[in-house]
Amino acid sequence: MPELPEVEVTRLSFADRIEGAEVLAVHTGKPLRWPLGVDGDELVGWQVGAVQRRGKYLWLPLNARDGRSGGLLMHLGMSGSLSFTAGVGEPGPHDHFDLVTSRGVLRLHDPRRFGAVVWGASQTTGMPGKLLAGLGREPFDAALDGRYVHERLQGRKVSIKQALLAGDIVVGAGNIYACEALFRAGIDPRLAAGKLSRPRCERLLREVQGVLQQAVALGGSSLRDFRDAHGSQGHFQLTTAVYGREGEPCRACGTSVKRVVQGQRSTFFCPNCQKR
Repeated sequence: MPELPEVEVTRLSFADRIEGAEVLAVHTGKPLRWPLGVDGDELVGWQVGAVQRRGKYLWLPLNARDGRSGGLLMHLGMSGSLSFTAGVGEPGPHDHFDLVTSRGVLRLHDPRRFGAVVWGASQTTGMPGKLLAGLGREPFDAALDGRYVHERLQGRKVSIKQALLAGDIVVGAGNIYACEALFRAGIDPRLAAGKLSRPRCERLLREVQGVLQQAVALGGSSLRDFRDAHGSQGHFQLTTAVYGREGEPCRACGTSVKRVVQGQRSTFFCPNCQKR
């Protein structure tokens, strides 16, 4: 599933090119998770604003000449990707949404159809409001610090790995990035979240931020079929210390990397470097 770094890389790969473009047409294919929520013809003539990201969602602001405004909230689902090209031809069987603009066509390709494109008058109303309401803070939010993380973890009996994946404290630490951040912080992923001290929460937050920064710089992770809007793959998966390396020696101490299943997700860790 594309996580925050992949979504941010996708945003960066087309945001500057589509901003200011005029919508010429909207085409939809097979139904996605939710209906679009607006007749696509009604958006013709609207202008695209600065593309934003919230968690793993992209928000495309749209503005009409008569002063009306709104936007499209987009999610890549399990296997989706966006492309933005001058001309993409007829859509294939897995192409389910085209935003045709004066600068190119933004196309959602999603073989499993778990992705979404929904209309809303704002990010806080309608379906966008419902989808974004439970998200935690952005990883680089100035108001996010170790104290906040520590306070929000108090009393939680779930593992710290599962608490990170929940995304209600800080967004963006998907499976691969949670594994890597916990390794860098020296924290056993099975440790109960509520047992982390404030200093360990501060260190974990720093490592989450560092991992996500590195992942964005490397174009995200292309474990299967992720590509940005240029069609380029990411390379973070080539640098992992523990993720996907079960049975291989830890890069820090040589101990065999172990794998356990937590909440139906594989967790990779070094039993020597990561302490409870």
